Amino acid sequence: MCGIVGLHLKNPDLQPRLGELLTVMLEAMTTRGPDSAGIAVYADPVTAGSPDLRYSLRSDAGTDWDLLGKALATDTGSEVSVRKLAPDSAVLESPAAEQVFLAAIRRAAPEVTVAGYGRAMLLVKDVGAPADICVRYGIPGWSGYQGIGHTRMATESAVTTAHSHPFAPAADLALVHNGSFSNYATVRSRLARAGVHCDTDNDSEVAARLVATRLAEGASLDDALRTVLKEMDGFFTLLVTTRTQFAVVRDSFACKPAVIAQTSDYVAMASEYHALAGLPGIASADVFEPMPEEIHLWSR
Repeated sequence: MCGIVGLHLKNPDLQPRLGELLTVMLEAMTTRGPDSAGIAVYADPVTAGSPDLRYSLRSDAGTDWDLLGKALATDTGSEVSVRKLAPDSAVLESPAAEQVFLAAIRRAAPEVTVAGYGRAMLLVKDVGAPADICVRYGIPGWSGYQGIGHTRMATESAVTTAHSHPFAPAADLALVHNGSFSNYATVRSRLARAGVHCDTDNDSEVAARLVATRLAEGASLDDALRTVLKEMDGFFTLLVTTRTQFAVVRDSFACKPAVIAQTSDYVAMASEYHALAGLPGIASADVFEPMPEEIHLWSR
């Protein structure tokens, strides 16, 4: 049993409140997942048209983030900005090519984990209660136009930061999952034969890698989620986001709870309605439960 929340803003006036609203929603899901939590927020670049990519990094080895930034700047021949979120987490920005920068991180600091990256996405995840994690990273003060969160009750794998959600295997792609996949080992083996590597033994990561693989092949997000419905067995609700899209899908039995609320200001999704109850204008929202195998997708 886990908890999912998500918020896709249509009204720019709400963007300064995105982190605040997501924090309240995530805390409401604590009883569904006290083991760990994570959140991905999408915000426009500070400079319009900037080529910089944002890398959400984590390390339990006492990494000196400023020193790492200097090393990466030297290695890639590009400017690197460093924003420390907590002693064990930082966001680095660079105009260097994606694969060049990722390779440089592996060379300079193999102990560092890339939790997620992209032009718009910031991502943090950690072990502990959702409220504590939100305070630790200052999430109530984050702004943006879209975000998703997850509270985890581990059933398939260990309680570690690496096994926490969201999973973000490609630029600006994030996935959170409530449920379990029964054939994830088979799908993971097939992906491995195609050269796709999973970092954990978490079943949710397999779904994220499958979606990322289909997107890399040129599929739309809608088609990628249909591939999950076709190839992965189990009981699940998925919330998947890209830089411009926000999508929800449930399995053919739809036994894992999910509720969606729409207003002229936003689209919100949560595992339970009480996580939506504090949103502005919720009393007049169009509230519904997504049906089995229906893909609901909104674009920015």
